[in-house]
Amino acid sequence: MLTRRITFRLYPKPAQEAKLFEWRRLHAYLYNSALADRKDSYQKRGEKVDYFDRQNRLPAFKEVWAEYKELGSHALQATLKRVDFAFQRFFAGLGGYPRFKSIRDYSGWTYPCSSGWKAHTTGNNGYLDLSNLGQIQMRGKARTWGTPSTCTILYRRRKWFASITVQCEPVRETGIGAIGIDFGCLTAAAMSDSTMIENPRFMAKTQTKIKIASKQKRRKQSPNFKKKVKASKRWKKAQKRVSALQRKAANQRQDWVHKQAAEIVSCNSLVATEKLNLKGMTAKAKKGKRKRQKSGLNRSVLDVGMGMFRKALEYKLVEAGGIFVEVPTQKVKPSQTCPNCGHQEKKTLDRRVHRCSQCGCVEDRDVAAAKVMLNWALGLGTSLINAESLSSTTETRSKGSLRQLGAKKRQKPLAQRSG
Repeated sequence: MLTRRITFRLYPKPAQEAKLFEWRRLHAYLYNSALADRKDSYQKRGEKVDYFDRQNRLPAFKEVWAEYKELGSHALQATLKRVDFAFQRFFAGLGGYPRFKSIRDYSGWTYPCSSGWKAHTTGNNGYLDLSNLGQIQMRGKARTWGTPSTCTILYRRRKWFASITVQCEPVRETGIGAIGIDFGCLTAAAMSDSTMIENPRFMAKTQTKIKIASKQKRRKQSPNFKKKVKASKRWKKAQKRVSALQRKAANQRQDWVHKQAAEIVSCNSLVATEKLNLKGMTAKAKKGKRKRQKSGLNRSVLDVGMGMFRKALEYKLVEAGGIFVEVPTQKVKPSQTCPNCGHQEKKTLDRRVHRCSQCGCVEDRDVAAAKVMLNWALGLGTSLINAESLSSTTETRSKGSLRQLGAKKRQKPLAQRSG
């Protein structure tokens, strides 16, 4: 069984929408209060407050603040768990120190188990039934439906969404081919069969319109929370135009990535790609270096969507029962290696054609790198069934899981347990 997430658009009635806004505000207050309590407890009293300490205080908290009773205990526990996630990521070096969240920008809340909500659908439209709120019409279509496990209510772009995770067994057809893929900025993907996928450059094509809209926005009265200056209505309208342009480019990129990944997986059951260090590739330029050129390169790398492309290929191959292999770039050096004889020779980025001085092989630089990665994946010295275990994609750095809320019940205080 695999876990898949499906997002539905919600269409609440005016009274329901007012209540959703109120619930979102209460969850934001709870998040900020839990963060402040954990921060003050350590800085002022030297005490460490973990998730279960906050969870045990929920019953007494709801007695004082009666409006939290209709939200459901599991949803409130999930909000407290978000604070614990943020601190776990901070202590593991995966993120910065947790910050307070603005109520106007708080995304939503989560039901970590099946209580408090029910989806009346088979994956194609339907209704979402929330406790103490009633049924809400929703629209959307799932490729594969299964058993719903969690539900997250989101408010984005002035619209309400329900993001539902389901346990299912997706079926995807694949071929018997094997292919290597080299990602790039000039060409989005070069494959070992000499197929080239051109870079659509969605953000670059929209950049001129974004600059014009941003310039118009800068001429309006912007908000300044420190000076208690509110944004003008014209500034808000200009901000909506900028956001709409950026969102359109992002949606185009996502749609393009999934279509290309699905086409590749439909013909190949083995895909070998390079191990990408996107964080290092898109890092800021050092002082005194070419900052403008580096920022332009970073923008081009992010516009291609290499990380999204890699993830789409991986999970679609898992659905199809295929194999995804990440080639260690620093060890294999695909761009410097000849796919024919294996001779390595340093090449600068301006050399777009591979010419081997040993065997005379002439090939496009990116296609040659893709062939080297495919050769490495096929020559692992083990069967293809075991190839997946050698891929670096099996490692994960995620911290915490909402499943802990279902696996562990609320712990009683120590005084009650001793009695």
